[in-house]
Amino acid sequence: MELRTLRYFLAVAREENMTRAAEILHVTQPTLSKALRALEDELGKKLFERHSFSISLTDEGVLLRNRAEDLIAMADKIEGEFLALDDITGGDLYFGLAESFGIRYLARELRVLKGQIPGLKYHITSGDTEQVTEKLDKGLLDFAVICDEPDRRKYDFLVFPEADLWGLILPADAPLARKETVTADDLVGLPLFTSRQAWEGDIRSWAGERWEELTLEGSFRLAYNASLFVREGLGAQLSFEHLVDTSPESGLVFRPLSPRLESRMYLIWNKFGTFTPLAERFLRQVREEFF
Repeated sequence: MELRTLRYFLAVAREENMTRAAEILHVTQPTLSKALRALEDELGKKLFERHSFSISLTDEGVLLRNRAEDLIAMADKIEGEFLALDDITGGDLYFGLAESFGIRYLARELRVLKGQIPGLKYHITSGDTEQVTEKLDKGLLDFAVICDEPDRRKYDFLVFPEADLWGLILPADAPLARKETVTADDLVGLPLFTSRQAWEGDIRSWAGERWEELTLEGSFRLAYNASLFVREGLGAQLSFEHLVDTSPESGLVFRPLSPRLESRMYLIWNKFGTFTPLAERFLRQVREEFF
């Protein structure tokens, strides 16, 4: 199975049209069709359903698309790493980031490094701990930022300078908005939004025995999306401070949890991984500057 063939496959999967994919790839349609038939023969599975004017993926095709995207990303990353060995004036860094106001520290150091290395490019994937560590384990990322205690058997890490503060985001005219802080008792009977990771982790520990009485109305990976549901009066959101606009004009307010709940953020990388010179330089810089 060649990388070129996988690139062909991904183009057709994306465009859902053989002619358009052939134009994008700068190959003839017969060449593209032959390559895809050979791929199906090699795998012994039908990858596409062919219709009059379009093409769609079979279940086997969806599986291959997911695997092929990772393989192509890995191949591109390896190529970039070898090019960077001889070019410290440029290169690529790959990050998987949890949502946190502390990401500003990371952004600041990237700005400094960009000033020293104008050819630096950085690529950001957002997600929860499960999502970003999966990519880190596959070698698709150089670093990840998570809000869970890292697995010390797999990762080395640095702790961010500041912790994130947990609180409740709710409409400014809600009765609870009159309180300065919010307790677990206050949340009983209230439809709540937060990430599944937080619900089963930090929130469960914080609420203690009252956790079983709380109602998770919906789970979200992105704080902004959850805040839109709060704006529509569907519930309240458990989130870090500063992730959602709670200015007077927003119609929302943030109230800290009581007792106070904070989460530390961690910059992690594979304990047994190999860094490019650019990644080594970035890590050295953040160690010296603020960790």
